[in-house]
Amino acid sequence: MTRGRPATSIRESAARTYRAVLPTLLVSAVGGLLAGTILGGMERDLAAVDGLLVLVPAFLAIRGSVYGSLGSRLSTGLHQGLIEPVFSYDPRVGNAVSAAVLNGIAASLAAAVLAVALLTALGRPVAPLWRLLVIALVGGVLAGLALTVTILAVVFVGYRRGMNPDDLVGPAMTTAGDVFGMAALFLATRVALSV
Repeated sequence: MTRGRPATSIRESAARTYRAVLPTLLVSAVGGLLAGTILGGMERDLAAVDGLLVLVPAFLAIRGSVYGSLGSRLSTGLHQGLIEPVFSYDPRVGNAVSAAVLNGIAASLAAAVLAVALLTALGRPVAPLWRLLVIALVGGVLAGLALTVTILAVVFVGYRRGMNPDDLVGPAMTTAGDVFGMAALFLATRVALSV
């Protein structure tokens, strides 16, 4: 017995976990399709900005890594009682969010530089560095704001409803990172092409 409750079987424990996570996984699948639809709608933009397609996987991976890590930090803080699941300023949460946004932007800019360097070294056509940097910066800021709100809501609301935020962070960030990342890249590309 643990904490006054009878021990559960592995089957019961697995069933409870799947019931808790299944809705999130279904939303994740739909979100992946939505992100793919956004990418499919960017054909003209991809043709207009040489090298943009090379930047897409790196940009999306950065979103998942940076904001998934933020979600894990928040989840750990909740489990350890270091933060409360409330939407008021907490310096610990503020520092974690600031670090995530800055890391996301810096990594996006680095990915743009690496994409230009790689494509240049391979003798492939590539847009001017400034254009990919504008896309990375604007996209990083837009996606960062959207993902910060999303991760705070998912972790805090899920925790208050008795869910384990650790079970929610992965699927939520994968989905939101892809959807908001693609939407941010789409808008950022339009901005860069209008400059």
